[in-house]
Amino acid sequence: MQRRTSIFQIVSTKPLLPESEQELRKSGTYLGWQEEGSPPAAWLMDALADADALLTHGARVDEALLRQAKHLRVVSTPSVGYDHFDIDAMRRHRVVGTHTPGVLDDTVADLAMALMLACARRIVELDGWVRTGRWAKSGTELFGVDVHHRTLGIIGMGRIGQVVAKRAHFGFDMNVLYHSRRRHPEIEQSVPATYLDFDELLQQSDFVVLLCPLTPQTTGLMNAAAFAKMKPSAIFINISRGKTVEEDALFRALESGQIRAAGLDVFVTEPTPVKNPLLKLPNVVAVPHIGSATQVTRDAMESLAVANLVAVLEGRYGQARIVPELRELVSDGDDTAG
Repeated sequence: MQRRTSIFQIVSTKPLLPESEQELRKSGTYLGWQEEGSPPAAWLMDALADADALLTHGARVDEALLRQAKHLRVVSTPSVGYDHFDIDAMRRHRVVGTHTPGVLDDTVADLAMALMLACARRIVELDGWVRTGRWAKSGTELFGVDVHHRTLGIIGMGRIGQVVAKRAHFGFDMNVLYHSRRRHPEIEQSVPATYLDFDELLQQSDFVVLLCPLTPQTTGLMNAAAFAKMKPSAIFINISRGKTVEEDALFRALESGQIRAAGLDVFVTEPTPVKNPLLKLPNVVAVPHIGSATQVTRDAMESLAVANLVAVLEGRYGQARIVPELRELVSDGDDTAG
C-alpha cells in the first residue's frame, strides 16, 4: 500500500531506535525527546501544539493535554497496559489510542515464573547469607518450599495469564486455577485450568499471581480482606499494576506471617521509595518493573507501537491494535478518526 502524501507531525516522549525514527519520518515530520527520563511538561505541550500523533512512554493523556493538542489524532503506547490513557477524555476529543499486546507475553511470563521460584526457594535472601558470611552450615534454616506439583491461582487470564498457566502446568506439573472477567474454555481444556470465584481461588492456591489490568474495579483488589483468605503458606506475585494492591495490607500480611512471601515487579509509586516498608522484609523479592525488560522484547514493542501509529494515521485501522474502549471511534475504510 502506498503511503499518503499528507505530512503528519509526530512526537515521541523518549528517544527511539534509528529504524523507528526512519519509519516515522516516512509519514511526516518527527520530533522526539532525546534526553533520559520524561520530557518537561512545557516541552511536551509546545511539541503537541500542531502534532497529529504522539508516541508516549507513560505520559498521562488527559483532558489538559488533549485541550492543548488540538490536532492530535492518535496516541500510541509501547505497552499492553494503558492506564495512563484517560479514556473518557480521548473519546470526547476523538483521539484513537493503541497499545502493544502479544509481543511481550512470553517475556513477562518468564518473570512470573522467576519470581515464584525466587520467593519459594528464598533465592535473594539466601544469596545475602552467602555474601555476608551467614552460611555456617546446611540445615533446615536454608529450606524453601517446592513449586512443582503445587497449586497456582492466576487472577486475570489474558494472553500473559495463559502463557503462565502453560509454563506452570507443563513445566512444573502445577494444578492451575484462575479467576477472570470471563471464562476461557480453550485454556480450561488445553492446560487444563479450573475457573473459580475470587475468594475460592485465594483460599485454595499455594501461589497467587496477579495479572489483571488496572481499572476502577481492580484498584486495591488485593486488600486486607483478600490476604486474610490466603493460606499462611501462600506466596503472592504481582506483575500487573502497583495500584491493584493495598501495600499497607500486604506489608501487614507478610510481617505477621499471614502469608509466606511476595514477589513484586510493580508498586503504587514508581520508582518506589527506599523507605517503603515492604523493602525491609526478607520475604519480599522486589524488582523495578522489568516484566518486559529484554532488548528483543522492548525493541519489538517499540516497533509495534510505531506500526500502530502509522496505521491509524493512514486510515488502516484494522491493522492497528486499538484499545477496546476506543474502537468505536474508527471503522475499516474510514479515512478519519473523527
